[in-house]
Amino acid sequence: MLIKTYIDRPTMGRAAARHAAGVLRSRIEVTGRSRIIAATGASQFDFLDALTSASGIDWTRVELFHLDEYVGLPIDHPASFRKYLLERLIRKAGIARYHFLDAEHDAAGVAARVGAELSAAPIDVAFVGIGENGHLAFNDPPADFETEDPYIIVTLDAACRRQQVGEGWFPSVEEVPTQAVSMSIRQILKSNEIVCIVPDARKADAVSATIVGSISPTVPASILRTHPNATLYLDRDAAARLDPAVRGSIHEDADQ
Repeated sequence: MLIKTYIDRPTMGRAAARHAAGVLRSRIEVTGRSRIIAATGASQFDFLDALTSASGIDWTRVELFHLDEYVGLPIDHPASFRKYLLERLIRKAGIARYHFLDAEHDAAGVAARVGAELSAAPIDVAFVGIGENGHLAFNDPPADFETEDPYIIVTLDAACRRQQVGEGWFPSVEEVPTQAVSMSIRQILKSNEIVCIVPDARKADAVSATIVGSISPTVPASILRTHPNATLYLDRDAAARLDPAVRGSIHEDADQ
């Protein structure tokens, strides 16, 4: 896995967006379309702002899937990932084709239905993040590295739920749903390319565990090291626990 480290969050976001935009333009030019997976959460703010401002992308040819959604949460809730994607990506970019995980009433049914759509053709690129507990999507530790199901219903651990409160999505842990529909680990790894965007000092321990040590379900994001075309974008704070020889140079320019 290639690691790229930047001086701050905005620079990191612009660099990751530059990479992502290049992938989209290339795939659309070659095949006429691009199928993508997009993460949500506070860690993706700078990246999505920069990506939706990029020029030369025909977003009408992009088909979007998302990584996860809370079970039982309505779309108008501030923490809804469908709401997030509508406001921060779909409407800003003009994406016309997208597949929502509407898990408010029938989580198992939507997991099966959207999973079938997801599996119908290869995914060009997945934009993902890493949780404070090392989760990938909502695959909290110990993650299921074996299931081939595209989407699974998972139970959120205490650390994951606390993170959602810490980021301001919920006023208390008690209000965070206990379950979610999540893209499975194996499905994420089927993406032709993975761009992982991880800012913030709160993620430094998880980043270190992802990069250093064994690949293990106890650190779900460590599985990214097995992917042949994954790039990890960090800001200086998220890379703080990494040895300089591992994290590489800290770039001050998004074009580097």
